[in-house]
Amino acid sequence: MKIASLDTFIVGNPPPGFGGRYFIFLKLTTACGVVGYGEVYAATFGPKVVEVMIEDVFGRYVEGHDPFRIEALWHRGYGSGFTQRPDLSMMGVISGLEMACWDIMGKAVEKPIHALLGGRVHDRLRSYTYLYPKDGEDAAAFYADPDASAERAVEAVEQGFTAVKFDPAGPYSIYDGRQPDLAALDLSEAFCRSIRGAVGTRADLLFGTHGQFTASGALRLARRLEAYDPLWFEEPCPPDNVAALGRVAAGTSIPVAAGERLTTKAEFARLLEAGGASILQMNLGRVGGLLEAKKIAGIAEAHGALIAPHLYCGPIVGAANAQLAACSPNFLILESIGRWDGFHADILTSPMPFEEGHVLVTDAPGLGVELNEAVARAHPYGGDRLHLEMAGEPFDATGYTGFAGG
Repeated sequence: MKIASLDTFIVGNPPPGFGGRYFIFLKLTTACGVVGYGEVYAATFGPKVVEVMIEDVFGRYVEGHDPFRIEALWHRGYGSGFTQRPDLSMMGVISGLEMACWDIMGKAVEKPIHALLGGRVHDRLRSYTYLYPKDGEDAAAFYADPDASAERAVEAVEQGFTAVKFDPAGPYSIYDGRQPDLAALDLSEAFCRSIRGAVGTRADLLFGTHGQFTASGALRLARRLEAYDPLWFEEPCPPDNVAALGRVAAGTSIPVAAGERLTTKAEFARLLEAGGASILQMNLGRVGGLLEAKKIAGIAEAHGALIAPHLYCGPIVGAANAQLAACSPNFLILESIGRWDGFHADILTSPMPFEEGHVLVTDAPGLGVELNEAVARAHPYGGDRLHLEMAGEPFDATGYTGFAGG
C-alpha cells in the first residue's frame, strides 16, 4: 500500500466561530483508493502558507510512502533540514499527515485506531466545554459577567456535562508573563464563586489562563481560587518556562494543567521533570501525531500524571483525541466544542457520537468520522488572519476595557 495523492481544505468557521477562525483539513489517498483524513493545528503562519508547507512535506516524505510506517514518517519530518528538535509548525504538518495515515491503516484492517494503539479501556469519554455566549449575545459583556457564566454552566450541567471551563483572568499578550492586576484577581474569584454556587458539586470548574503570569503572579491568583476547588489551573505561566510552572504547581493545591502549545515527547518530558503539570493537554493536530501522543501519555503515566487532550480547532482533531483517550488508562477528560453540534457536526458526514456530556467510543474503522468534503469546499476561508492571536502590546490595566474571550 502506497500513498498516492493529497488534497487540502482551508475551511472558514462560520459565526459564532467557536474553535477558531478556520480549520485546516487534509486527505490522503492510496494508490488502491483508501482515503484517510487529518487536521493540522498550525497557528504560527497564515493558512495559505501552511497549505504550501503541507504540500512540501507531502512531496518530500509522504508521497509513495507506506502509511503503516509511522515511525519512519515521523522521523523524516522531525529531522527535516538538519533539525531533530521540536518545531511547532513542522510537527503540526506531520500531525495531520500522520493522523491521515492512521485513518488509512484503520480502514485497511477494518479496526478503529484505538484498537491499534493498545485497545480500548474506556467506553465513554468524559468531556467539558467552554462557557460560550449565546448567538447574538455581546461577547465582551458575557465574558465579563460571572452571573451570565453561572447561568450557562447550569445549562451545561443540565446537558450532561460534569465540567466547564472559563478564563476570566484577562487578555494575553506577546509580552507575558506579568503580575495580575487587582481587578483581574477580583473578577476571577467572582467567577469561581458564582459558578461554584450555581452548580455546587455537580460539575468541576476548569480555570483557564493562557500563560499570562509570572510564577509569583500565578500563585497570587491561585490563592484566591483555592477555596472553590477547581479541577485545574491551566497554563498559568508562558509555556517555555517550565521552571515557573513547576513553582506554581508546588505552591498551590490546584492541579496545574498545561501543554496545548507544546509539541513532541521531548517538551512534555521536560515539563514533567520540572513538576510543571500533573494534567497534560496535548493537541493531536500539533503535538506530533497519534503515536507521539501515545508515547507522551505513557511518559505521563509513569509520572502519575493524567491526560486531557486539548481542542480549539476542528472535529477531525477531536476524533483523534477521542481515539487516544479511549486507549489511555490515564485519561481524565476531553475538551469538546459544546455538544459537537452546529458547524462541528455539519463538517462531518455524521456527527461525533456524543451523549450527555460524553463522547462515545465506537468500533468504526480509522478515526471513526469522515470529512464532508462538499461542506468543506462550500466554506473556504478568505481571510489572512492567524487562527489565534495575542495582543501585540504590553497589557495596561488602566486602559483595559474588557476581555472578548479566549
